[in-house]
Parts: sequence; structure tokens; C-alpha cells
Amino acid sequence: MDRSGRLGLWVLAAALVAVPGWTQTTGSFTPIGALDLSGNWAPLFQEDQPERIPGPELVNYAGLPITEGARLWAESWDASRLTLPEHQCQVHVAPYIYRGPLNLRVWSEKDPQSQQVIAIKQYISTYEQTRTIWMDGRPHPSLNAAHTWMGFSTGKWEGGILTVYTTHIKQGWIRRDGLPESDQATLIEHFIRHDNHLTHVSIVTDPVYLTEPLIKTQDFLLNMQEGQNWLYPCEYVEEVSGRPKGAVPNYLPGQNPFLHEYADRYHLPLEAVLGGAETMYPEYQLKLKKETIGAVSK
Repeated sequence: MDRSGRLGLWVLAAALVAVPGWTQTTGSFTPIGALDLSGNWAPLFQEDQPERIPGPELVNYAGLPITEGARLWAESWDASRLTLPEHQCQVHVAPYIYRGPLNLRVWSEKDPQSQQVIAIKQYISTYEQTRTIWMDGRPHPSLNAAHTWMGFSTGKWEGGILTVYTTHIKQGWIRRDGLPESDQATLIEHFIRHDNHLTHVSIVTDPVYLTEPLIKTQDFLLNMQEGQNWLYPCEYVEEVSGRPKGAVPNYLPGQNPFLHEYADRYHLPLEAVLGGAETMYPEYQLKLKKETIGAVSK
């Protein structure tokens, strides 16, 4: 090797030593910073803000690959159902809970002898949920095991990305306007850290209410300050007096008074806001344009 070659190798080695947060493992370089998600994280809302903060409009299912069954369920849903005692404190399930306002704390649990990471724990302030992501290679339980709000999660590192697979999730919501998610749904997540920025990618597969996987992303920023509100006390009360015992607010098929509200407000075709896999893709705009031109020409 000539002098210039030796000098190049020396410069490369010095650069790798000088750059903080990098190490060589099993012949490849892995960013240490991405392997430690510990800390308090605050959500950013530049993505889907209207849906995540004030909440989605009624009968707005556009861009979601829902089934006919999911659409029928949602059209029969009455927001007054949330006033029922059994629904007032109902927890958002794992595929949805990261979408709204929350404080997220992440830490690792290690074996006291080997110091190997057994699990990555997350505390989610909304509904005070503690989630365990098992990192020790244990299998998922039987299909007959109990389902929970956060489900049963196992994780593995893929380079600098934490990939999590979750099963045994209770029935929940795809969107907070009545679109359901079944208890057969499974969840794949990717937690990707870049310095003090954390991107969370969720991929939901539901054989009952989705015809294709539903992919969403959320972003978080490391919060170096203390004083956040980590408590979420929820006590149900009687919000509506005089309601007959056992009554559940709902709309019968074809009787939802809000069916056209969102479509009419934004001058959209009703079929577009009723969702389905086709509405996820840019080509759908061309189809609507052709149908509109055809209707006008007639």
C-alpha cells in the first residue's frame, strides 16, 4: 500500500473515532444514537393536524382502505355514544394512541446479571398506559390469550431502527369518527431516531375492516424540560340524564343526518369521502375528473 493509501485509511479511522455515537459491530457500522430511545418525547403535529387535535369530521373516510363493513359501522355511529359511562374512559389502542396529544417516556429494562436489554418500556400519558416491548426473543402467546389496549409486542433492532410487531390488541378505532378496528388487527412499527427527532411509522393490517395495510407516521421531539403533565385521571359520570337503561346512541342505515355534511362543505363527491383503497392513490383524482366532465357533458 502506498503512502497516500495509508494516509487515507488513517484519516478514515480518525474520523470514525472522532464522530460521537458511532461504533463498529459485527463488521458493520451502527449509529449508537439510534439504538437508545430513552427519554421524554413530545409529539409534533405538522402531520394530519386537523385529525389529530380537533378531531376528524363526521363521515370523512377519504384515503382510508376500509371495507364495506367498516363504512356501514361508521355511518351508524353516533358521537353521543361517547357519553355512555363504559365509553367515557375507553383507551385508545396501540395503533392509534400515538396520534393525539401525549407525553411519551421511553426506557430500557435490563437483566441485572448480563445487562442485556429484556424489554423497552413506554409510558404514554394519555390514559396512563404502560407498554412493554419484549426484546428477549420470546414468542407471542396463543391466539386465545387475552387482548389488551396495548397488545403484546416484541421488538428487534434492524440497523438503527427499532421494529416492533404487536398482536392481541383489543377492538379500537381506525379514525375517531366511528371507523372501527377489529381485535384481529396486527401492528408493525418502526421507531427511527435522528438526533433529538423521533419518527414513528405504524402499519396496521386488519382482515376485518381494511382491504390493504394502513400506514401512518408521527414525529416526536426530545423534551429536555421537566414539568409535563403525566397524569390522566378519568372518572366516568352521568353526562345525559333520563336516557333509557341499555340505550346506545346510533343511526339506522341511511338515517345518518351528517352523511353529506363534509362532502357538501368542501364541494367533494360523496363517493370520494366514503373512502376505500381506491381513494388512497393520486390516480383517483383523474377518475373523479373524468366522471365530472362526463356528468357535465350529459
